[in-house]
Amino acid sequence: MKIIKDKILIEELKEMSAKMFGNLVKAVVDVEKKIMAIDGELHADEEALLLENSSEQKNLWGINIYPELSGEDFIEFDSMINLRPAQGNKSRGVDNTEIRNNILAVVNKLIAR
Repeated sequence: MKIIKDKILIEELKEMSAKMFGNLVKAVVDVEKKIMAIDGELHADEEALLLENSSEQKNLWGINIYPELSGEDFIEFDSMINLRPAQGNKSRGVDNTEIRNNILAVVNKLIAR
């Protein structure tokens, strides 16, 4: 697992996906700090890594990245850590459009395609 603060190449994500799940890389995005943790077995592991590095829970959102795909299929908003009724998010997805757009902006900034 590692925290991405600067660009990562899509080729690196493809290698990670091949070693772990075959077609995806799990990631947790900190929408406030504009960083993400990647390459964990569970979103909860990546979330813990970010929390240990002073991220705040309310800013962390789990996604799956499919490095072999493009467009809307590149990112899947699906993680158990996203279940947050107190924040108005009642699904494993990301219900708030503004938060989804913030996640996409961070991912597009950090992944060199």
